[in-house]
Amino acid sequence: MSQFHIDQRDYKFLLHDVMDIENMEIEGYGDLDEGFTTAILEEGYKIARDELAPINLSGDREGCRLENGIVHPPKGFKEAFDKLREGGWTGLDCDPEYGGQGLPYLISTAVGEMHVAANMAFIMYPGLTHGAYSSIHAHASEEQKATYLPKMVSCEWTGTMNLTEPHAGTDLGMIRTKAEPQDDGSYAITGQKIFISAGDHNMSENVIHLVLAKIPGGPDGVKGISLFIVPKFMVNADGSLGERNTLGVGKLEEKMGIHGNSTCVMNFDGAKGFLVGEPHRGLKYMFTMMNEARLGVGLQGLAQAEGAYHMAVAYAKDRLQGRDVTGVKNPDGPADPLIVHPDIRRSLMTQKAYIEGGRAMLFMAANLIDKFHRAGDKDADEIASLLIPVVKSFLTDKGFECAVMAQQVFGGHGYIEETGVAQYVRDARIAMIYEGANGIQALDLVGRKLAVNGGKAMRDFFGVIKTELDLHKDDEDFYATYCDPLKDASKTLQAQVMGFVSKGMKAPNYALAGATDFLNLFGLTILALMWVRMAAAAQKAIDSGAGDQEFYKTKLVTARFYMTRILPDIHALAARIEAGETEIMALDSEQF
Repeated sequence: MSQFHIDQRDYKFLLHDVMDIENMEIEGYGDLDEGFTTAILEEGYKIARDELAPINLSGDREGCRLENGIVHPPKGFKEAFDKLREGGWTGLDCDPEYGGQGLPYLISTAVGEMHVAANMAFIMYPGLTHGAYSSIHAHASEEQKATYLPKMVSCEWTGTMNLTEPHAGTDLGMIRTKAEPQDDGSYAITGQKIFISAGDHNMSENVIHLVLAKIPGGPDGVKGISLFIVPKFMVNADGSLGERNTLGVGKLEEKMGIHGNSTCVMNFDGAKGFLVGEPHRGLKYMFTMMNEARLGVGLQGLAQAEGAYHMAVAYAKDRLQGRDVTGVKNPDGPADPLIVHPDIRRSLMTQKAYIEGGRAMLFMAANLIDKFHRAGDKDADEIASLLIPVVKSFLTDKGFECAVMAQQVFGGHGYIEETGVAQYVRDARIAMIYEGANGIQALDLVGRKLAVNGGKAMRDFFGVIKTELDLHKDDEDFYATYCDPLKDASKTLQAQVMGFVSKGMKAPNYALAGATDFLNLFGLTILALMWVRMAAAAQKAIDSGAGDQEFYKTKLVTARFYMTRILPDIHALAARIEAGETEIMALDSEQF
């Protein structure tokens, strides 16, 4: 059996002690008592531990293979995929009208983190399908929904999104894939797409590709992009599968990580496609999928850090190396375990603080999405949209850093593939790149998201912080320990926002040069807010004397570590932003 481990106490703590979800006035949340969520999390964990984790390392070593135009995933993937489908895990938060279980997105997010931590490459197959489901569900016709969604929810059919082309990555206005109108109302799709995750495989009966293409005669640039459903096999009127469409896999990409996922070059040779919604609105429709995907990628970064962290903790407790300078801790052995050493503790505490704070950030974002979709809260939607680039970029940056720190705990053994920790580093690296590279996320944040509705979402976020601080103003010790650092971070962040406002019109490169530092400053501030909330919930539990007291005390120690050892980085970030763009832009291109 796999040695994979996730401490589910943290999930329960966040859902019930911190968020108190069963008392939120959101459709479906009233059913989420601790007994119900515990049962879901325990069963989801068993799938992760017993089915997904055991094929993570072997899947990485074997990879996928392309034979006679068909992609074969690694050994064991098909059997695990069938068990995931049979358990209903692929449709956890999907619409019951199409066979889903209709649970809140927050619960799907919690389960998803465990599954991704167990096997990121594998979960990308149902993950991409869920994203395609979301776009079709939001924008397709009723006939298209009835045709495709039931079998996508069950993952009898899987889905993809096809955006990138060899010459066009982020700048989608440059895509060349064409969609020629046909007499029967369909379109002939011709072009090549690259980096298509889960682009083809034999684990499902059909693959439903969502493809961005341009209808001839349409507007230039992104305004001329339309979205099409292009199935691998045509679907007959009775729902059965018909002839093979004229599309195929050109090759499998050889990658640094996620070897178990089939990243394909897809060739469309006059393939029959069906327009989703209205012409020339494809980018808007695809962003339904992209926003969900970006939150999911943030989850991937967090989950890879989580998996690597637990391996590092186990290794640090077991590996004997050196002696504690304050006194021998293992007198019967030749050395003390690694975990006695302060620098190892620094590394593990940093990982722990980022992972637990990052999970709270992720759950907050998922809860905001539920507030919008299930309770019609438009303010929640605006804040969620503001946070998505931060969730994606900050959690993947820190997820990768934490995976590297976990690898470092292993020393030379961390560089040896058989320990497994190196795979977490390699798999985590892609999350910083795809679904919009992290630099693009920072530009999106400062160049677009901050200014939406006159900056209302940002002001609302600062209001959330003020409300949280006001809750604790009568507890001087708590406020001084946890709230003062958050207040300082909030003021620092506000000062940088005002700097962008005052200087942005005269020097537009000022904000863009500081965008990445600003995003990280924002991320650190969000985590500070999360740690205040977690510290408050832990202190309340300690005062009551109920529950796992050692667990709650550990939360307080980790919160103090975050406030004193990590959060002060905000001042270095602010100094870099205020240094401006002058030196960044000073050299001519020939001088690099």
